[in-house]
Amino acid sequence: MYNIETVAKSLNQVRTLHQDLFNKWINYLDLSKNSTDTYTKDIRHFINYLRDNNITTPTRQDILNYKQSLQDKGLKATTINGYIMAIKQFFNWTETEHLYTNIAKNIKGAKVSNEFKKDYLTPDQAKQLLNSIDRTTDKGIRDYAIICLLITTGIRTIELKRAKIEDLRQNNTVLYIQGKGRDDKNEYVKVAPETAKAILDYLATRKDAKDTKPLFTSISNHNNEMEMTTRSISRIVKNHLINAGLKSDRLTAHSLRHTAGTLNLKAGGTLTETQQLLRHKSINTTMIYSHILDRENNNSEIRIANTIFNN
Repeated sequence: MYNIETVAKSLNQVRTLHQDLFNKWINYLDLSKNSTDTYTKDIRHFINYLRDNNITTPTRQDILNYKQSLQDKGLKATTINGYIMAIKQFFNWTETEHLYTNIAKNIKGAKVSNEFKKDYLTPDQAKQLLNSIDRTTDKGIRDYAIICLLITTGIRTIELKRAKIEDLRQNNTVLYIQGKGRDDKNEYVKVAPETAKAILDYLATRKDAKDTKPLFTSISNHNNEMEMTTRSISRIVKNHLINAGLKSDRLTAHSLRHTAGTLNLKAGGTLTETQQLLRHKSINTTMIYSHILDRENNNSEIRIANTIFNN
């Protein structure tokens, strides 16, 4: 029978005799490679906390203290919740395997605000961003196509990263995507003519544009024609936002997804249509966009000021 110290050792030192125990937990999770890597990193962070604080027999209070230490560091609620979720999964497994009591049962994560942390672009700002891109270079042609696709369809950077040339179908009017938490590409977004043209212009610059190749690739010397990373996509968008004079911590690649949802509602799209566009599981998530617009259109403060100062 293993004890928690053995489990901790196996997680801290993956290449030890306890690799089999580590693998048991990983297999129990039954997640994608990216999710597995994230859980592994997060649980090691907790194991390091136990080690640094000389805790060999952790209790529920130790987990609560750990959560508080994360909050004291000023980490985002979503980041903290990722760490806590890994711990909950881990101790659920240890109890299932009769290794250790589930001391994480019913521990709550950090409270996440329902408000979006990122801003969206107005139509004029969206045009400003697109018009600022130099399309006389292969890089500019690619970046313009990337931003066109993100801003008109609202797809996520991970979905753009996973896209292959063959996923662009029906005379280039739809793009099949592998959505968040999905294992296959059974969803699609419609590609506007302007966006389709931008993508085709970009593909015309590619030396290797076989159907099985990534839709967008790196053009760096070391990774030329290789699949892009979500980090590089985010960096490309952020750099173009700054170059367009749209410099703000609240404007990122994810802002383009918010832009798509918000502008669709402003242009007359319904909540249901916007939910389908962004592929939200719950319409309550989509309703946040509606609440934002309602607040923007609520000019109560101006009416109050006019009542006071203009009478």
